[in-house]
Amino acid sequence: MTEILNWGLIGGGEGSQIGFAHRIGAELDGKFRFAAGALDLDPTRSRDYGKSLGLQEDRAYGNWKEMLEAESARKDRIDLVTVATPNETHFEISKAFLEKGFHVFCEKPLTTDLEDAKTLVKTARELNRVNAVNFGYSGYPLVRQMRAAIQRGELGKIRVVFAEFAGGFFADAADADNPRVRWRFDPKQAGVSAVTADAGIHALHMACFVTGQRVSSLSADFANSVEGRVLEDDSMVSFRMDGGTVGRLWTSGLAVGRAHGLRIQVFGEKGGFRWEQEQPNQLHWTPLGEPTRILERGAEGLQPEAIRASRITVGHAEGMPLAFANLYRDLGDRIQALKEGRVPDPMSTEHPSFEDGFHTLDFVHAAVKSAREGSRWVEI
Repeated sequence: MTEILNWGLIGGGEGSQIGFAHRIGAELDGKFRFAAGALDLDPTRSRDYGKSLGLQEDRAYGNWKEMLEAESARKDRIDLVTVATPNETHFEISKAFLEKGFHVFCEKPLTTDLEDAKTLVKTARELNRVNAVNFGYSGYPLVRQMRAAIQRGELGKIRVVFAEFAGGFFADAADADNPRVRWRFDPKQAGVSAVTADAGIHALHMACFVTGQRVSSLSADFANSVEGRVLEDDSMVSFRMDGGTVGRLWTSGLAVGRAHGLRIQVFGEKGGFRWEQEQPNQLHWTPLGEPTRILERGAEGLQPEAIRASRITVGHAEGMPLAFANLYRDLGDRIQALKEGRVPDPMSTEHPSFEDGFHTLDFVHAAVKSAREGSRWVEI
């Protein structure tokens, strides 16, 4: 019988949306049990909240270093740790856990520094650690439907991909002193980019994920539309991919009236796809010269990858925590296979890796360089 894996969470404390989604996603399939956590920057709140979620007292830790030391010494140590802390801490925590033998699932962006991201890729590879970055939207069934259909040639050669992550979440200038907003425009905490690195890389990763291509060159135009912001609150990036596809990425925090704003459109020789995160159960598929048809999540006739990723029957809503759960199932399959000395299900290897996280950061740094140099084309 396959054993249940132990899972630990760093960050994602009380009131955190992302912490809740990770906890639901990790335990949904019975592959992981929530065994340890350092959930808050304040040690007392961290321990109290961990115990309120059912953690044993000696595994509700005050901080991540305490957790690393204690878990490293346990026979029933955690198998996977999720790092859901502020961006600038991702590198130190992820590297420390990798080097102590743990598999790591890191929130995006992987790091704020490109060389640090490269180091994590190298470390995970050399130590044979299962690793992932939480581009969680790649877990949606119909996103996996797009990827599988494109891989099997249903669209022919992909000509154009247009990806967006645009909402009104940073449109109010009065939020200048709101701590949930302020840090995103502070280079010391956010790095070299604001909305492109914070939201745009989700749409970028999706473009790469569904087409199976990487960006090879780009030209970026950044805007600082709210007075006082050092980093960009709107960006448009034109890019070309290594398989010949032309791409466009629009990211904005100023798009008042857009709620979440994640959308992707893919246009090939034989037809096109359109998908929006706010209506994740429908995929618009238009074969060349034919009317548009709507593919429903959970319906018959979808690709095996989409069927595997669907949890409930057609017509019922599935949301973000279940998309996260698909990534956790992938990671659980791989870790269990590694422990048992067998080959994992090939479909479990499609989750976003540290290498994907590095590529998105490479994109962001190149976009910053391009924008500073008058939208000059820059190679990645």
